[in-house]
Amino acid sequence: MPKYDKITPEGTRDMLFTECEAQNRLRDGLRKVFEEGGYREVKTPGFEFYDVFSAKADYYPQESVYKFSDPMGRLVTVRPDSTIPIARMAATKLRGHELPIRLWYAQRVYRQQQALRGKSGEIMQMGVELIGSSGFESDMEILTLAANSLKAATGPYYRMEIGHVGIYNLLMEDLKASPEDRELLHRYVAVKNYAGVSDALDRFPDGKTKEILRKLPRLFGYRDAIDEAARLCTGYSEELTAMLSYLERLFTALEGKGMADRIMIDFGLINQEEYYSSLVFKGYLEDVGSPVLSGGRYDSLFRDFGEDMPATGFALNLDMLTSDALKTEGQPCEAIGFTVSGMEREMLDSNGMAGCSEPVEPLRVALTKGRLEDSFIELMERAGYDCSAIKDKGRKLFATIPGTGIRIFLAKAPDVITYVEHGVCDVGIVGKDTIMEQGGTYYEILDLGIGKCRFALATLAGSDFFGGFGVKVVATKYPAVTRAWFESKGMDVEIIRIEGSVELAPILSLADGIVDIVETGTTLKENHLEIIEDIRDVSARLIVNVTGMKLKKKGIETFVGRLEDIVVGE
Repeated sequence: MPKYDKITPEGTRDMLFTECEAQNRLRDGLRKVFEEGGYREVKTPGFEFYDVFSAKADYYPQESVYKFSDPMGRLVTVRPDSTIPIARMAATKLRGHELPIRLWYAQRVYRQQQALRGKSGEIMQMGVELIGSSGFESDMEILTLAANSLKAATGPYYRMEIGHVGIYNLLMEDLKASPEDRELLHRYVAVKNYAGVSDALDRFPDGKTKEILRKLPRLFGYRDAIDEAARLCTGYSEELTAMLSYLERLFTALEGKGMADRIMIDFGLINQEEYYSSLVFKGYLEDVGSPVLSGGRYDSLFRDFGEDMPATGFALNLDMLTSDALKTEGQPCEAIGFTVSGMEREMLDSNGMAGCSEPVEPLRVALTKGRLEDSFIELMERAGYDCSAIKDKGRKLFATIPGTGIRIFLAKAPDVITYVEHGVCDVGIVGKDTIMEQGGTYYEILDLGIGKCRFALATLAGSDFFGGFGVKVVATKYPAVTRAWFESKGMDVEIIRIEGSVELAPILSLADGIVDIVETGTTLKENHLEIIEDIRDVSARLIVNVTGMKLKKKGIETFVGRLEDIVVGE
């Protein structure tokens, strides 16, 4: 039996001297910012009863947290979040305390992560909670503190964005969407899946609500986004107008604090809309692929613990900030012929963005190798790009599109998602089949209309897959997609993962059927298999890193726009 006495569990790691020193410096700097603002430190237990989180099970389901039973058989979880335990603590230990209560914390949270995705299962967080205060002044206090925290941790090179989940909630109520449709639209709006939002809205009657929702994921940027939202929503309702005006008031006030080139607005920022009640915000760094700060107002959370108090707060990912602090900037990458510029920037004066800054770094595009590669290059050429360098690349895995600064990197489909999710590439071109199977955190911007095929269930010709008794065996390269589809049908199956020619599994009597992507069906027919049910159509999609979408907005929108003109025009 192997002994695991020299390694750490998946999702954890040791921290050595330099990293500890860097993190301690960050912690000391943030502590000073928090305490100068009147916030006092608290800590919550590393273990909590799962009941503490059960009301928010949509965000902390049992499969996402580490849990065990205590000596009395009660379900206990290792702390997956800091805000909810602090709400529990304040509602029970600080009842009757003079309001508002200002608290800060520095503690680890623990979350189950998908294996081999490079994500940590333990995260060092520092954050604040402002309890018992609502309104403009308290929102400005927390936003200003968030900006000062980012500045203390990173210097001036950060970007913050604000949004309002109430806008989306109001539109959903007016749309009269079912819970299923609401969940689907939330998923599409949150990841900026423009095509998905449009398709999901097709079943609803035309009207102003539908028009606004179609454009909601695209409404982000600077003051130009505020102006566009105001034009789009003119005359809709007093409640919506008030929400837009409130966001503009916050935006203007933050500009007045010298943040004109650091503050953005995103009307499609709706993550965890049932957790937060109105204001939401995030913080980004150029060289970090995910938000390093996240927060918002959660006025209804205390009701779960028998109190009714407004509250707002934010958390910083101290591990990400530490990693970024240790990076060497401006180091030349001679092997691929360009220099990583770190925080080098240029001032832009277009599209209403005067005075706002974006990185100068080239746009990095991860492209799936093979048939999708050829189809995408043809699409780019029709959009007016000179693709000679990538077509004549030889055995190199990268090339630059002349005159654009766009750099193409060739990779296998699952790796495209990994590169985009971690932020080493800004844009990815990958099939929807891989997206559905692998998941991840990124924006799914555009259906490119190439690489079209479909998921299908197939069996040996003449087989009765749905007949008889017992559990059917299904072979596939896509176990996650397969499991989700059969679960949606209420059917229990045994799934076997096959990496090669999945058609062999029924021939060799390993499986009763297969789930695979099908283009023409010729391979199935030649191996005496037939399709008995289509699952869904798939095609190539353009995905974008979350941070890159905000910090390289102009370059990404220009690139996407040229491709979209060709796709929509066909």
